[in-house]
Amino acid sequence: MSAPELSSAEALVERTVALRTEAVPASVRTRAEELLIDVVGLCVAARNADYMRAVIAGVDGGGPCTAVGHKGGFSAETAALINGTAIHGEDFDDTFEGGPVHSTAVVIPAVLATCERFGRDGRAALAAIVAGVEATCRLSMVVPKAIHRSGFHPTSVLGTVGGALAAAKAMGLDRKQTVDALGISGSFASGIIEYLAEGAWIKRMHPGWAAQAGIAAARFGQQGFFGPRTVLEGTHGLFNGFARSAEGNYAILTEGFGTEWFMDKITFKPYATGTMNQPYVDCALRLRARGVKPEDVKDILCETAEGYVHRLWEPLASKHRPHNAYVAKFSAPYNIAVAMVTGGAGLAAFTEKTVRDERILALASKVRYVVDPDNPYPKAYTGHIRATLKDGKVVEERQPHIRGGAHEPLSRAEIEDKYLRNCEFGGWARGRAQRFLDAVPRFFDGPINLAPLRG
Repeated sequence: MSAPELSSAEALVERTVALRTEAVPASVRTRAEELLIDVVGLCVAARNADYMRAVIAGVDGGGPCTAVGHKGGFSAETAALINGTAIHGEDFDDTFEGGPVHSTAVVIPAVLATCERFGRDGRAALAAIVAGVEATCRLSMVVPKAIHRSGFHPTSVLGTVGGALAAAKAMGLDRKQTVDALGISGSFASGIIEYLAEGAWIKRMHPGWAAQAGIAAARFGQQGFFGPRTVLEGTHGLFNGFARSAEGNYAILTEGFGTEWFMDKITFKPYATGTMNQPYVDCALRLRARGVKPEDVKDILCETAEGYVHRLWEPLASKHRPHNAYVAKFSAPYNIAVAMVTGGAGLAAFTEKTVRDERILALASKVRYVVDPDNPYPKAYTGHIRATLKDGKVVEERQPHIRGGAHEPLSRAEIEDKYLRNCEFGGWARGRAQRFLDAVPRFFDGPINLAPLRG
């Protein structure tokens, strides 16, 4: 009897199990360091937020693992939950355009907690982060846009699988154990996008929950708990359930794995807002720099992608006047207005005070959209603003790609500056923040000690 055909999960696991730390290119290691810098800063920035206080109060303490910016220790699963929630909490974390998906907010919390719990070193962490982030990016390209269109959050759904794979890699699991872990993770995957209705907090928790579930799946797989090897493409598999179709480009999971690195194309966000809003903010800031004043604007029309509409534009009346500061991050009219009025879109632009500022809301109410059928989303994230002024003059700006991504990357210095500003926002002294930054080039070379990041 012939052996069954290799499933997509098995093929992917073959690549990740074979990945060795010494085979990771220097450029990919550098990218892993940059991702680590970014997420630690984001954890610190969010540590005193109301949603993080709720998370900390809702879990049990005690354990060997670190929640960045918080005292004491936690279990591996709980530390991953806390860190993943903090990283994604302000929607300031990196993103991968192809899916889209926020891979790092799941993978790094899962890996750090797993390494602390099982005594794994920096070399194991590097291989696990690279394997997990790369796999999650590739998973997002199997059926692009479909998971979002079906009402689910790709980061939460696909991140659970990527988190399980990363945790399994960090733990040193073998091929069978890792396949079982992925099979289990498919049933742990979740995450609806109803948060858009009223700006509910749950999206913030999606990566943390996926990281927690990924660790649990890896630990069960380690013990021989049997998971379906056809978890991805099966009749009742992950993509059929969450994307409404099992038809997809599964070859992308393994083609060039280990030689072509999609994680090199990850975007570091320059603004503390939703991914799709970033190019619109750039356009708004350029109009401001050209001397366009909010009070002189009669009307703003923006070309947009069809895939943006249900997240950034509709219902338009609600996008003109967001319910709260969080849902404002998913309103293109608000983002355009806050950038033109205040000259920025950082953490301070999304507070309950700014979201009630009538100067901002007045301009936001003038912003409309039209769908461009030729928009390249999700291969590229674009922005466009056409402003008609009260004197009849028309001014226009376009942004053909998201800044911070492959076409216009942020430098290491810019990423470090973002980290330092986030640490300052979260209340860390400059010296403390700098000590971690100085240690990053050695982080993946020896034992992992996250104790200095507590409290």
